[in-house]
Amino acid sequence: MPSKRPTIADIAQDLDLSTATVSRALSGRGYVREDVAARIHAKAQELGYPLREETAGSRVLLVASHAALLDLQRSQFTLHVLEGLRERASGLGIEVEVQGYSDPAEIPPMVLDQPKGLLGIILMTVDDATIGLAHSLPCPVVLLNDDDPLMQIDSVAPCNRSAAALAAGHLKALGHRDIMFLTKPGRRTIARRLEGVRDVLGATLRADHILEVEDWTAEAARNRVAEALRSGPGFTAIVAAGDILAAGAIFAIQESGRSVPRDISVIGIDGLPQGEFTAPALTTIAIPMRRIGAEALALVQENARNRQSDQPPVPRKVELGCRLIERASTAAPPL
Repeated sequence: MPSKRPTIADIAQDLDLSTATVSRALSGRGYVREDVAARIHAKAQELGYPLREETAGSRVLLVASHAALLDLQRSQFTLHVLEGLRERASGLGIEVEVQGYSDPAEIPPMVLDQPKGLLGIILMTVDDATIGLAHSLPCPVVLLNDDDPLMQIDSVAPCNRSAAALAAGHLKALGHRDIMFLTKPGRRTIARRLEGVRDVLGATLRADHILEVEDWTAEAARNRVAEALRSGPGFTAIVAAGDILAAGAIFAIQESGRSVPRDISVIGIDGLPQGEFTAPALTTIAIPMRRIGAEALALVQENARNRQSDQPPVPRKVELGCRLIERASTAAPPL
């Protein structure tokens, strides 16, 4: 007598999971933790449960700007996002290919030259010109770590405004009133971090307390903060728009003979593992980087399914919440 075809219930029973969790993992609809999804797909293959044809054997093209590729070498944000994307893709039988570009005009040929089986494209850390070009691409497109001002393209990013508000709120709760915002302007996502700081500090955030650097490096932040300290600090705390800038700020403060956090507190936004090893260990707002990668893939899948239906896809903007990791670089202001 032929053996019974395996079911979702069989997989759920073997792994002691709910059928709803197994169904989400196998369909790609909804979030399932990456390690759990991998276990589910491994068990499905072991039992002979057929994966969905629309995902297994498909490919997703991750196209990254030079800014993102540079970040891969500097802060590792891109690396952690890519790990989350690849882990989710592996569980679904999807291949992820990464390509960089120097000119947005290179992107359409990348897509058109792809062999059959391209599920969609993920654009990471791009400018508005590239987003405008992406409107005409003939496949599902998802923006990662960005968003479309016209809401014509799916996107996933951390909630930058609330992340910065958490950072400023932490310092304010400690008693700080003279707070500096250290930033690298130029991207809409970073502008939202400034908005979040303003949400908390209001008029107390003076124009001369917005300190801009020329590059996303610890050295650039170190030099800029050192310059501000020579002019007379006038501030007791710094919200840095990124952990790498926070590290540079700590160096500058210590080199000036001051102490972190006794004289000046510093908080970053990223939650990179390196923050544990600064001296003192960096208080930061942790961005769910791996989850962002996984959610980007889920949006590609949903977009691809919608294109096969009679209903036109409705673009979605997904923002993920962040959390405070309190370490040793923040404290109450000096008396």
